[in-house]
Amino acid sequence: MSTYTSGLAESLAREVLERFERYVRIDTQARRERTGSPSTPGQLELGRLLVGELTAIGLADAAIDDNGYVTATLPAVGSEPKPTIGLIAHLDVSPDAPAAGVEPIVHRDYPGGVIELPRAGTVLDPASMPLLDEKVGEDIVTASGDTLLGADDKAGIAEIVTAVAHLAGHPELPRPNLRIAFTPDEEVGLGASLFDVEAFGARCAYTVDGSTLGELQDETFTGSEAIITIEGVDVHPGFATGKLVNAARLASRIIAELPTEGLSPETTSGREGFIHIYEVQGTAGAAKIRAIVRDFDDELLAGHVELLCAIAERVVGEEPTARLTIEVDAQYPNMRRYLEPIPEVVDIAERALRAEGLAPIRNPIRGGTDGSMLSAMGLPTPNLFAGGHEFHSVREWVSVQDMAAAAAVIVRLAGEWASEPAVPSGTPAGGEPRST
Repeated sequence: MSTYTSGLAESLAREVLERFERYVRIDTQARRERTGSPSTPGQLELGRLLVGELTAIGLADAAIDDNGYVTATLPAVGSEPKPTIGLIAHLDVSPDAPAAGVEPIVHRDYPGGVIELPRAGTVLDPASMPLLDEKVGEDIVTASGDTLLGADDKAGIAEIVTAVAHLAGHPELPRPNLRIAFTPDEEVGLGASLFDVEAFGARCAYTVDGSTLGELQDETFTGSEAIITIEGVDVHPGFATGKLVNAARLASRIIAELPTEGLSPETTSGREGFIHIYEVQGTAGAAKIRAIVRDFDDELLAGHVELLCAIAERVVGEEPTARLTIEVDAQYPNMRRYLEPIPEVVDIAERALRAEGLAPIRNPIRGGTDGSMLSAMGLPTPNLFAGGHEFHSVREWVSVQDMAAAAAVIVRLAGEWASEPAVPSGTPAGGEPRST
């Protein structure tokens, strides 16, 4: 059981849960094959709802643009110039599991043990999810067993809106200028693709998209995607002797030759990278393998990509009449290289966590956030916890108390930044003066 308690968090718990339950019922699942932004209409539906809520709170400039980006501003209080800080979460949920028809369930005062969900035989078992043991006595939110919950990242959205509403309703609390952004299609790597950093106008930002209570992350994987396409020779199987080149079999051989120990997600942890085959399509005539490749070290990442390509080239090369195409695309960089020169961005977040009574947890992210690309684009953006667990699965869950704690940390973060000097005119995000 967690020993953390906070009067501020307790005062925010009811509101953050109400908002979260409202948001997760909207289907915002992203689509990998995007033809426009956002990739799915549900993201616009949630975005429009949020504009209405932010406007009602008093953020007069709340708006959603044609690409599905929601932005708004809560001005600083007081007459002294204050810095401008961003708060960011994403509207979409993962395409890796069903996401339509989410029905959240609140398991009040969790007594410990297995949580049995009403659909699909899904269970949450502390034996495989040991963090549940720390949540005895808290209120656990799940879906019904056959869909995602959407804590990734509607928990982050609910926490930001709840914190901003609290600050707007308590003008006596110190705060800087707060810029809010909710982005589309983060789960397919495109959340920052159309983000206007200059128009956002913040010195730095924080995504609220992490997991465990107290997390503060300034390092992510560097990510690439590899798409391997194989064209075989399809022939009627009754007349295939010496002619058929089965693309599906070649694809299965490539996958079978990948390392199963030490370079797959299920056998790696900490700072170890991996090659993850996440989709395979195939017939005798043509097959396609989609893989994501991850590592914290760029040279190691390049080696993983080289290994995957070498295996594909050797396997398909054994069939002279087969054709192979490999596309490798960079997806996002490790944000650490952009945050290291400006340590105050992370240091101030640490102060906010400690002010809320939490010990910062500084683990690197075995994944990426919008902050990876935004940091590279000139908006330094580390990541704060949002409280969810078992992301991208029907076992996803979140503690109400952790969501309330995240909202409280945002309030504390505003207070910490309010005491910082405003950035001089002509200084971009990141704090370095623009040349003229």
